[in-house]
Amino acid sequence: MNSTIESNPLLDRLPKHLKQFIKPQDYSDYTPINQAVWRYVMRKNVAYLSKVAHSSYLEGLKKTGIEIDNIPSMYGMNRILTEIGWAAVAVDGFIPPNAFMEFQAYNVLVIASDIRQLEHIEYTPAPDIIHEGAGHAPIIANPEYAEYLRRFGEIGCKALSSHKDYEMYEAIRLLSIVKEAEGTPQAVIDAAEKAVEDLQNNMGELSEMAQIRNLHWWTVEYGLIGTVENPKIYGAGLLSSIGESAHCMTNEVKKIPYDLSAANQSFDITKLQPQLYVTPTFAYLNLILEEFANKMALRTGGLSGIEKLIDSNALGTIELSTGLQISGIFSSVIAHEGKPIYIQTIGKTALASRQKELVGHGTLTHPEGFGSPIGKLEGINLAIEDMSPKDLNAYDILESKTVKLEFEGGITVEGEIITGSRNLQGEIILIRFKNCTVSHGETILFQPEWGIYDMAVGKKVISAFSGPADVNSFDLISHLPASKTIKAKHTAERDDLEVLYQTVRNSRETRDTETPLKPIFENLRTNHPKDWLLAVEITELLKERNEIKLLQEILVYLDQLKQKRPEVAHLITGGLDLIFDKEKA
Repeated sequence: MNSTIESNPLLDRLPKHLKQFIKPQDYSDYTPINQAVWRYVMRKNVAYLSKVAHSSYLEGLKKTGIEIDNIPSMYGMNRILTEIGWAAVAVDGFIPPNAFMEFQAYNVLVIASDIRQLEHIEYTPAPDIIHEGAGHAPIIANPEYAEYLRRFGEIGCKALSSHKDYEMYEAIRLLSIVKEAEGTPQAVIDAAEKAVEDLQNNMGELSEMAQIRNLHWWTVEYGLIGTVENPKIYGAGLLSSIGESAHCMTNEVKKIPYDLSAANQSFDITKLQPQLYVTPTFAYLNLILEEFANKMALRTGGLSGIEKLIDSNALGTIELSTGLQISGIFSSVIAHEGKPIYIQTIGKTALASRQKELVGHGTLTHPEGFGSPIGKLEGINLAIEDMSPKDLNAYDILESKTVKLEFEGGITVEGEIITGSRNLQGEIILIRFKNCTVSHGETILFQPEWGIYDMAVGKKVISAFSGPADVNSFDLISHLPASKTIKAKHTAERDDLEVLYQTVRNSRETRDTETPLKPIFENLRTNHPKDWLLAVEITELLKERNEIKLLQEILVYLDQLKQKRPEVAHLITGGLDLIFDKEKA
């Protein structure tokens, strides 16, 4: 299988800034050990989750074509997911939260295509294809849940971040990588854990993005559904973890009715969750999401929305009551009586309406920032946007007229009007001046020598959100994450073990009963004494072949291995349960 990126109509419509995160899935990268890890987890999951997962999970496995014996290919997943209105792309580990959620808004499932090492078969803090493919994909087949996921992405990608959120993202990404990589010195892991802990303890007031990430964690990743007394699993983190899916059903994990308070409950990706939230239905998830969205600057706007944008120090947008949208990095706001009366951006800025850039008002026109008053004119309690042609004439707000506009709060704009722009409703949204001076008391905000002044028209800020109004206004091909996932090392010992795994896999897939298994077992016992999964796979074949003598020998070996390696004893037992007593698995 090649490493090209297979596309489809859903992927073709993705904007360029999202496509930068997509990488090819090179199926040849998956080794026989990787395939055995996938198969073990999937067999355990299907056996156990049939009892504790929401009914949509097993139905979704069938609908999405996720196989138990083979790691899924992106091409195959896309072909099947397209039938339910979704697509999937491969990425390198964690991607920035805004991007992750924007993919969801486009009905695209983001899949970290690497797979966990055998040593982390029960759980890994790093996103991998088991988590994404076996966890997220099947449950998407439920239409009600799929709509929640899409809507979550649509709202979540507009959430405002604090300047610390990206630091936290990079720290968590690095921690997940070093913990998953084999042979990482403990000192490196300790340092990465401390960096995350230090940031968690110094985040200050949670940003909208931090809060909505919490909601995502406690629903999409670690959600339970039903009643507190009898919950079922639907969260992908639980569906893909053979360790945590069992642990979460014990009394050690507190079950809490899901509500908006989950937005303020932080989480630790490196530990088992001490509490989980239970939603009564998938429809209820949307009710809480809307409740949260109603508190976001996306819907409230105002002074607080602008202040959140300034704190984020990132590209964002405000929308005025006329529908004019100003996108840039907001640097300051002047307030009066709790309302914004003047906003200022720095650097490249673009103006838009209805998510489309206004002709002549892109970043080439506004390369060094944009400032404008907001509100009503002083003394007449009337906003320019509400003026009739008669009012505009009375106040000389006409082309070629020199006018002095005094706004509430002390902002003054004085200059010669060149022209104006209107929205579809006929409201003036922009007035262009020459020879213009803008001031606030003694402070000069714009002076004639700076050139043409464009003044936004709007009596209030109705929305503030992350990202640009028109994605084509800015070059959003940002720096990719600072860290890269670490591949397993190739050694002579590892390569020899891979050959043994492949031989056993071939024998099982071709139903070959001629390949002698004893030499493979002897090689395993002599040269790879720590490996346990291949011995379990050999046991499965021996039982099918009814080779009793060697079967008894390998069972003794596995029992001895459980004594030597108690940390994997339950995994060995779990594998044998699947072979000998499927009803109890």
